Amino acid sequence: MRNGKTSLYEDLKRQVLTMELDPDQVLDEVSLSERYGLSRTPVREVFRQLAGEGYLEIRENRGARIIPMDYSTLRNFFLVAPMVYSAIGRLAVQNFKPKQLADLKQTQHRFRQATASYNPLDMVLENNRFHEIMGEMAGNQYLSPSFNRLLIDHARIGHTFYRPRNDDMKKLLALAVSHHDAFIEAIANHDEETVVDLVLQHWELSRENMEMFIAPQGMKADALVSSVSHSLTEKTS
Repeated sequence: MRNGKTSLYEDLKRQVLTMELDPDQVLDEVSLSERYGLSRTPVREVFRQLAGEGYLEIRENRGARIIPMDYSTLRNFFLVAPMVYSAIGRLAVQNFKPKQLADLKQTQHRFRQATASYNPLDMVLENNRFHEIMGEMAGNQYLSPSFNRLLIDHARIGHTFYRPRNDDMKKLLALAVSHHDAFIEAIANHDEETVVDLVLQHWELSRENMEMFIAPQGMKADALVSSVSHSLTEKTS
């Protein structure tokens, strides 16, 4: 059974990843204390832990807020993500432990179930956990903070990928599942080059869908003008 402090930590982390909490949103310490039955001290401890993990920012005299996601964040994310992901993949092959590989397989099982039932929340969380484990396999104290920060924004930017809207999107989800299976096999076989190739394929799959979310096709202006003109004609006739 989760206690109030654990519940607060896990709920805030989930709400950041799934965009239930907006970037730069200020957290209300008082209401969270009341909701989780905690005093202010453990709430602040959770805030500090999440800030250390890259989910929150704590600003002096301004409280805790969700990490922002502005133009600079997006630009830097797309610039460095494939480089960091590739390095993590190589290190995961070199350093993984059997227990971590077993955890990766269990997480993939849950991810597969989530995609089969088209559960967007579980897909986001299990996909994030899958890649977190790869970061744990890499076990590099210099890369891990950057990698974990990238995973947070990867989940936030790409969360709409896990809301299948048509058959094409479902095919892409199936491809993501197959990539995960291939990661597991290649890591188990200590096949570093295949893992890096998969990292880049998996990144391209995510990148294309994230760019569609960030820059959707604009509405046709002529259609809007036509609609407005039609309405005005009806009113004056």
